[in-house]
Amino acid sequence: MVAVTATNFYLPNYELPRNNGGWCNPPRPHFDMAQPAWEKIGVNRGGIILVIYKRVPCVKQGGVRFTIYGHDYFNLVLVTNVAGAGSIRSMDVRSSDSTEWMPMARNWGANWHTLAYLSGKMLSFRVTNTDGKTLESTNVVPRGWAFSLTFASNLQFS
Repeated sequence: MVAVTATNFYLPNYELPRNNGGWCNPPRPHFDMAQPAWEKIGVNRGGIILVIYKRVPCVKQGGVRFTIYGHDYFNLVLVTNVAGAGSIRSMDVRSSDSTEWMPMARNWGANWHTLAYLSGKMLSFRVTNTDGKTLESTNVVPRGWAFSLTFASNLQFS
C-alpha cells in the first residue's frame, strides 16, 4: 500500500459529458501526476492508468497553516496541514477593519483567493471542510504581514 497526499484539484471540463465521459468531470475521480511521481510508486508507464484507491484521514501535527501569495488586490491563500479528510469545501476571510466574513473562491487545489485589498491588515480565516465542520482562526495573520509568509493556527480538524 502507498499513501499519497494529493492537493491537486483538477478542474472539470463541463464541455464534455458528465456521465463519466469527461476525464476530469464528476463523478469520475482524476489524479494527474508527473511521470517521475508515478515511477516512485511503481508504475513505469504513462497514459491512462486504472488506480484503486480509498480516502484515509490525514494525520497532521499542529494547526492549519495559511500561506499568502499575490499582490495588493489579489490574495492567494494556500491552506495546508489540514487533518481529517483534508478536503476544504469553503473558505472565508475577515480583515481587522470589518465585522463581515468575505467568501473566498477556490483558485486551484488547496489555493483560495480574494480580490479584496487586505495588505497589512490583521486577518482571520474561516475554513469549512467537506464534512461540514468549520474552524475560525481569529487574527491568525498579524498586522503588517508580507506576501509569501506562512501563518499557523492553533486549531485543527479532528
